[in-house]
Amino acid sequence: MASTLSKAPHFQNVAVPITVRFSDFAGILKISDTDPLASPRGLALKFHLPDGTETDLVTHSFNGFPAATIDEFRQLLIALGSSGPGVATPTPADIYLVAHPIAKSFLESQQPPPVSYATLSYFGVNSFKFTNAQGETSIGRYQIVPQTGNQFLSEEEIARASPNYLADEIRQRVADSPIRFNFRVQLPEPEDKIDNPSIAWPDTRKTIEIGVIEIMEAVHDSAAVERDLLFLPSQLPAGIEPADPMLYRSPAYVISYKRRNQ
Repeated sequence: MASTLSKAPHFQNVAVPITVRFSDFAGILKISDTDPLASPRGLALKFHLPDGTETDLVTHSFNGFPAATIDEFRQLLIALGSSGPGVATPTPADIYLVAHPIAKSFLESQQPPPVSYATLSYFGVNSFKFTNAQGETSIGRYQIVPQTGNQFLSEEEIARASPNYLADEIRQRVADSPIRFNFRVQLPEPEDKIDNPSIAWPDTRKTIEIGVIEIMEAVHDSAAVERDLLFLPSQLPAGIEPADPMLYRSPAYVISYKRRNQ
């Protein structure tokens, strides 16, 4: 089915190697996996295409985004960054969230800590235009769904979990057997917003199965490999184009990459 959607190399019924990075939210390197600020979880994919090029996909475990535009997202990050301990109330974050209920819902509607990075669904909240070999186009958003189903820790398990339990668990899990996710593209109806990632499309929308993501092993020195990884959501092959202006935030990823490698 994937080739009917796009002529992109990794949609052509051939196995393509991938590099996968799981992550916690908030950009705080030492945040505990059980901290509410660690959600949503991230799943980034780098596809190593047959011609030697790469294409990237960045997803997270919440179906939606806290801001509709790049400028709104910048304002949110500034508000959060200037609202630490000791800041008088209402803080800049308080003021922002009152005026932006979607961002407030994003921060307050996160799921409990998962059993594993492998027991979560992940969503590519940005829209893409797909073009197949016949020149036919479709708009869609990615979904990555665990074959094990979504599973979360109980309150008792959360209390017992170590700060880095997710990294430990995923290593043990993949050592025992491959981890598999169903890879899908969700298609919109005419009334659905294409250029606003803060609004999820209804679950009733049609999806197309485009493949299976299979994780076979964990790298030996994850910290070193992570420093060298750069994911660019707008780095796309022929057959896939941005349909959402938010995807043009890739320069911010380059700045982050340079700063962490200084």
